[in-house]
Formats: sequence, structure tokens, C-alpha cells
Amino acid sequence: MTTELQSIAFKAQTHPKHQFQNLYGKLDSDLLIQSWGQINKKSAAGIDGITSSDYLPRLSENITCLQNSLKQKTYRASDVKRVLIPKSNGKLRPLGLPTLDDKIVQQGVSQILSAIWENDFLRSSYGYRPVKSAHQAVHSLNLNLQFGGYGYIVEADIKGFFDNMNHNWLMKMLKERVNDKALLKLIGQWLKARIKTPEGHYIKSTKGTPQGGVISPVLANIYLHYALDLWFEKRVKPTLKGKAMLIRYADDFVVAFQYRDEARAFYQRLPERLREFDLEVAPEKTHIKRFSRFHPSRTRKFQFLGFEFFWGADRNGEPRLKRQTAAKKRKALMTDIYCWIKNNRSKRLNILMPMLRRKLIGVKKLLCAARQRP
Repeated sequence: MTTELQSIAFKAQTHPKHQFQNLYGKLDSDLLIQSWGQINKKSAAGIDGITSSDYLPRLSENITCLQNSLKQKTYRASDVKRVLIPKSNGKLRPLGLPTLDDKIVQQGVSQILSAIWENDFLRSSYGYRPVKSAHQAVHSLNLNLQFGGYGYIVEADIKGFFDNMNHNWLMKMLKERVNDKALLKLIGQWLKARIKTPEGHYIKSTKGTPQGGVISPVLANIYLHYALDLWFEKRVKPTLKGKAMLIRYADDFVVAFQYRDEARAFYQRLPERLREFDLEVAPEKTHIKRFSRFHPSRTRKFQFLGFEFFWGADRNGEPRLKRQTAAKKRKALMTDIYCWIKNNRSKRLNILMPMLRRKLIGVKKLLCAARQRP
């Protein structure tokens, strides 16, 4: 983090109600160069077809040109190229591919927003944060369920979250901490950028933010911070008699309760709360379940971040929370390795085997992580 970003983060931490101004001016060449170093160079090209290998030979000139366009306020967001990638359930996930210029500027703005909101985000939020990870979310959930005395689980998933975020609500949320019209207008350009479909048609974006955009993760966290996290922490928990806990990774979250009636009340209130922000739960992925050490059974389980959690017994016969890789995840993993071997079987063994070894080590680590105990 640069000195400028550190000062923003310090101000945000010491002044929780402060609204930041003059943030647009922070998008200078130093921040843009740093942003270039942080973006994924292997990602597919945007609508202009320019890859990182095309951009790199004239990096200094490109960054200078980009910085001048921002300074003179002539920068305009490019159209977003949409591609469809397969999911493990056989469906297709829409992915947005911005141009390299847009990625660099989005990364810079993302760093600024993260510096402001990182101190505001609650500890229960784990997705797309600099010092948080999916493994930490799983580990925290494991520890709390094992030793926290919770008896009921509400597992939930928001249907098409990235495609349905309300732009007006998002801008209101950003204005809670940002009072910089130029920066807000810049973010608005990305939200309203046209999308080119795989069929070659152009559609105008009226809601949501492209999943795959560099700035989408931090915008998603800000949106759910106000729509879900603060509501649960400030409105729901103070009314409860028993303990309750929320663990969220992006739009996938689990809520644990001590008492059944309070779990049911939350389960009923959740869809209404999300509808206020133009969101809805995915019915096939949203359930309320009895989940307690006093009712251990492999049939009573739930899924979170690709793992299945269930109660079993350890070597001493004591109840122990266990987890394993979800069946669909494991099957998709095995299918991916099979297809990779089939597509690369013609390569020489001295090339093929080291690559296969790295893949198998990754699979082993994933499966071992699933079997770890709290």
C-alpha cells in the first residue's frame, strides 16, 4: 500500500463518519503503474483484443496516456466483452472482460475504495479482502460450530447477485464515505458500460456489475456490507436471546443460531430484506437445518465454499465437526484432470509428467484441507 493509500486508510479508521474528497486526483501514474503490477496478465483480452504482451512493450507511454486522459477527464469506459464459462452444475456463468486500460484504472479505484472500507467491513466478511481468504472463512466456521454451542443453520445463496445489484442503491452506499463527484462518475461509467454478448449483440447495462470486472469484488462487498452484514449485526442480533453468527464469502453465506425459533424468524425475514435491495435468495441453495453435536449424522450436512460439513465422532467417540470436499466439486475436479490428460497425452513425458505432478499436488492439498479438523 502506498503512502497515499495508507493515509486514506488511517483517516477512515480514525474518522468513521468522514466523507472523502479529492480521491480522483489519487489516480496518478504511480498508482496506475502499481495497478498494472497487480492485475492478472494471463486473463483474456477485452473487446479491443489487446493482451498484456501487446501492452507491455509501450507500458510507459500507455500509462502516461491513460493518466493524461484521466487528468483531462476525457477517459471513457470501453464496452465489456461477455463470455460464458461452464459451471460444475452444467450451467454457464457470464463473465465480463474489460479492456486493459479499464482494468488498470479499476484496480486503482478498487485500492482506494478498499483503503476506505476495509476498516468498516465486519469480521464476518471474508471474500475478496486483502487479509482474508476462503480457507479462513471455512476455518472460522469450523471452530465456531465445534465449540460455539449453535444448534441451527441457515445456509443461503443470493440468486444472480452480480447481475442484479441495484445501481441507485450502490451509489447511495458509496456516498456514505465518498464525496467526490468525479470518482463516482467514473464508477458510474463502468456500471453502465455496454456489454457485447457472445452473439455479437450490444446491450445496455441497467443493473448489476460484470462478474470478472476488477472493481466488481469491492463493489459487491460494499453492497452486501450495508444490505446484509450491518443489518444482521445492528438489527437482528440485538433482538435475539441466544447466540448467532454470520460467515459470508462474497454472496455465499451461512448463519448459525442457538435457538430454533430465532433461526426460523431470520429465515423468514431474509427474503424480505434482500428484496428491498432488488435481490432474492436462490431457493435451491437456501435452507434451514438442525445442526448440532447432540444430533450427529452424516445425513445432516450443509455445503459452504465447496465443502460439506457434518457431525461425526472422533476416535474417542466424542462429537466432532468434520468436513469433506463436496461431491459435485470432487467430480468436477476429477473430470477436469481427465480432460486435461486426454488433451495433453501427445506431449513428451519429460514435459507432461512435471505438469501432471503439479496438478495432482494441488488436488491432494485440496482434499487434505477438506479433511482437516478444527
